Amino acid sequence: MKKFLSYTLFFALISAPTFSQNLPSKPNIIVFIADDAGWRDFGCYGNSAIRTPTIDQLAETGIRFNNVFLPSPQCSPTRTSLLIGQFPHTLRTEDLHTPLEKGQKVVPHYLKEADYYSALLGKSHIGESATGQFDYFNPGKGNPRGEDLKTVLTEAGDQPFFVWFAFFDPHRSYQPNTIANSHDPSEVIIPPYLADTPETRQDLAMYYDEIGRMDSTMGSALKILEDAGKRENTIIIFMSDNGKPFTRAKGTLYDEGIKTPFIINWSEAIQDARVDNQLLTTLRLAPTILDLAGVETPPSMFGNSFAENLVQEQSIADEYVFSERNWHDCDEHMRSVRSDSFKLIVNSYINLPHGTAADLAGSLSHQSLLRLKERGELNQAQSLIFQVPRPEIEFYDVKNDPYELNNLAFQSKYRPLIQKHYAILQRWMEETDDFMPHFRRRYDNTDRVSGTMYRRGRPEMYAPLPDK
Repeated sequence: MKKFLSYTLFFALISAPTFSQNLPSKPNIIVFIADDAGWRDFGCYGNSAIRTPTIDQLAETGIRFNNVFLPSPQCSPTRTSLLIGQFPHTLRTEDLHTPLEKGQKVVPHYLKEADYYSALLGKSHIGESATGQFDYFNPGKGNPRGEDLKTVLTEAGDQPFFVWFAFFDPHRSYQPNTIANSHDPSEVIIPPYLADTPETRQDLAMYYDEIGRMDSTMGSALKILEDAGKRENTIIIFMSDNGKPFTRAKGTLYDEGIKTPFIINWSEAIQDARVDNQLLTTLRLAPTILDLAGVETPPSMFGNSFAENLVQEQSIADEYVFSERNWHDCDEHMRSVRSDSFKLIVNSYINLPHGTAADLAGSLSHQSLLRLKERGELNQAQSLIFQVPRPEIEFYDVKNDPYELNNLAFQSKYRPLIQKHYAILQRWMEETDDFMPHFRRRYDNTDRVSGTMYRRGRPEMYAPLPDK
């Protein structure tokens, strides 16, 4: 596998010498990772209707990154990618529920070189060979608790620690009244691609409640960390594995599916709170963690550390970020490249509607869209997800069209920009040994429009790729 080193502004070669030598040595590191939380849905990211005091406080006293992108809009492909520093297709974990293979080394393996104690609390979705590389793994019976951090601190003793604190919130399904002070449906913010119905408002309010519960758990964990005298030299990272679990968000390559909230708080090193607007890929996360721990980045990782951004404002950036969507209840082959101002998406299965994930099928908001569709009452923004045939090329001005509703691919004045982005995407596919859509297919197990599941489990693959 070739390491992708083209376009020096994409993955700037900054890894030697490591920047960590200018920062406090061997800090503790906790990554709080949400399951299906959209980047817009936090107070610090502009949502005035949601209550996220813990996360907002981390942003107020740390660095809030506004332009960080995931390699996939799906759970397990993203998580394996984050912990190993490669794209899902280079790991062969591009399809949902595909575990990492034996012998593939995740971040905790390398941290052992620096005598780190590692723990995974909560959701794994990365496979037994990967969870076995953590010193401690507690999947629990639901969301990890703040109290679970006490066990980690006790077991770590005087060792520096790395904790992957993985929530199930706010993944579906939802129940009402899961927190003491539920969010008011009348106050939720409805994106233009959803229908403004009482059912959609209730759906969003329950989603907000789960984010609120997650925020409360984070507050409890941080209090335990502070009481143990470990808060000062602990790097806190908060992010999500993909976009919100709503139609035209999770499972898509629009920003609603692949853009993540990303906050870093480290009171011992970050002196001035600020906002970082640089374009960044999360393939930099694993190298950055290793850099901060004083561990050399292995050549198998595609990205390089952005630790410099913690002390030098807006110093490291990517010119382009890349994402992919593959099988998730329905098979897809979608690829995207995003620059600071534009996004290009290539759809391969243009004769089929965009696949709806089964966990969205019974949601109140998706059912509202289906009812309006049946009556022919969807507006343009709401109808885009059901479009057949789909355009092979989608091109968006993400600065002026943040919800990506106006496809510019058919406007001749954008032809040079489209050709440039397309050429860059094709080169990325070639240099990362991506597969072409006709070489690898997996059967659907849900109806693409309704999301109704008709086949349990992950279906077999047909036209499989040969072993590497």
